[in-house]
Amino acid sequence: MRRPVARKLAILAVSAALVSVGATAPPDGRARPAAEKTPVAVGYGGAVASVDPDASAAGIEVLRKGGNAVDAAVATAAALGVTEPYSSGIGGGGYFVYYDARTRSVHTIDGRETAPRTADSGLFLENGKPLAFNDAVSSGLSVGTPGTPATWQAALDAWGTRRLGSVLRPAERIARDGFTVDDTFRSQTAANETRFRYFPDTARLFLPGGQLPAVGSTFKNPELARTYEELGDKGTDAVYHGDIGDAITRTADHPPVDPKSGWNARPGKLSDQDLAAYRAKYQAPTRTSYRGLGVYSIAPSSSGGTTVGEALNILERTNLSKASEVQYLHHYIEASRIAFADRGRWVGDPAYEDVPTKGLLSQRFADSRACLIKDDAVLHSPLAPGDPRHPAPCQKGGKAAPTTYEGQNTTHLTVADRWGNVVSYTLTIEQTGGSGMTVPGRGFLLNNELTDFSFAPASPAVHDPNLPGPGKRPRSSISPTIVLDRQDRPVVALGSPGGATIITTVLQTLTEFLDRGLPLVDAIAAPRASQRNAATTELEPGLYDSATRRQLEAIGHSFTLNPEIGAATGVQRLPNGKWLAAAEKVRRGGGSAMVVDPAP
Repeated sequence: MRRPVARKLAILAVSAALVSVGATAPPDGRARPAAEKTPVAVGYGGAVASVDPDASAAGIEVLRKGGNAVDAAVATAAALGVTEPYSSGIGGGGYFVYYDARTRSVHTIDGRETAPRTADSGLFLENGKPLAFNDAVSSGLSVGTPGTPATWQAALDAWGTRRLGSVLRPAERIARDGFTVDDTFRSQTAANETRFRYFPDTARLFLPGGQLPAVGSTFKNPELARTYEELGDKGTDAVYHGDIGDAITRTADHPPVDPKSGWNARPGKLSDQDLAAYRAKYQAPTRTSYRGLGVYSIAPSSSGGTTVGEALNILERTNLSKASEVQYLHHYIEASRIAFADRGRWVGDPAYEDVPTKGLLSQRFADSRACLIKDDAVLHSPLAPGDPRHPAPCQKGGKAAPTTYEGQNTTHLTVADRWGNVVSYTLTIEQTGGSGMTVPGRGFLLNNELTDFSFAPASPAVHDPNLPGPGKRPRSSISPTIVLDRQDRPVVALGSPGGATIITTVLQTLTEFLDRGLPLVDAIAAPRASQRNAATTELEPGLYDSATRRQLEAIGHSFTLNPEIGAATGVQRLPNGKWLAAAEKVRRGGGSAMVVDPAP
């Protein structure tokens, strides 16, 4: 008999209490050296998990001073803009999911970047042909109107207890005083060195003295410190109606290229009017029921909530807790394949596309797709989508389209406070290093989020809901998720970076935790597989170099090696006001979990 999820979670909670209590932030909020990352922490008063110890410490500092989860999430995100500048910052966007303990309800903010109002479906066409991806990335054409500052203000206005200037102070201090360069920061800089040298302001900031930053050195960003100070003093009008915004549009529309580099940084089309018109959108979350639990995430323009939700619904009828490792992974891979086929056909910006969100999340539609999965055979990609408006059992036929490319960076943070409020927040500038263009004098990189649009239809025979359009938000895979029990209390919250692999990372982590019974930190650390309606499934080394892979190949699966998929963080509610924070043990140099008061 299947062990009830509630009983299994209770066992996990007891196990979690036995885990090492992990890290806490210094009482004075000083930056912690990068080497002191701890992947799990258990205690009281609130918890923060991110990829970076300075950022987690910033959130803990705000919680310790009486701020709530929203205040701490913004503080953590701002600090990540300093220490993780190639993955996030005020030049980008993201999606914010919030659980309100008082009302036991979930709310979300769509802070996705938008295309210029002059953009059309041919934004990335040149002489009638799509630009090469690399030519589009490091250009003004790739830059969308940033949504991160508006997201921070919208979250604080709706649910926070502190002013923007107050929660920005820890990040401002880190930018001014510096943080310790680690292997990850240096390697990410090295991977972008060539294109960073195209742009003098970027080279000056991130290649100090013309060299890669040395591991163990202190990296300072006084320009970003001043930008945060101005943002705190003037509010987000400084971005959407002021000097910071003027600098953003000048940089996007007149890319500051080193003429000796020979780089053709195509100019963008961003205007002051685009910034003035931008709004972060409050909207209802997606919701699906899984094993009697409520799974909440972000609705379109992100495809994360609908795709994770559909895949969970497909898996609902399969007893994953009793399945062998091979059968568990087989069903997980096939559910991902199907959900991605449907995502590609149906999900785009709902302001421009008729997205059947309710249908995609219906159990009836999931059941009509789940019957395609066989225990001893593999579906072939690209798989044709189903029609959630008219579900038909085991529907076949139709036109298939491959999954388009999506950059694989971003960062995620998860926060809980002493009152039981929870935030799951993923923010991004898209590629590692974004567009590569630093706003002169401002200390932050601009996004290349518009390259998340399809440059041309994935298949001429299939409608593509993700083509560029005026003011349109490109489809995202960001999947910040909060799971509630039958009494609408938090069970777990999590999310991950990784482009389109975000969806599979969240899905696999959830099933490893809820179905397979792994402690949260181990569910995060487990080797990953990612199938996105492609001919092959990507595997991390822990699965690629295993007997499990060979058994899956015997069924018919094909695999390619991906050295690293995602970098998740999460928090778990334990009994009696205790929280567990969890992050990566190894990926991206390891993550940083902290609590306000460690449990004895």
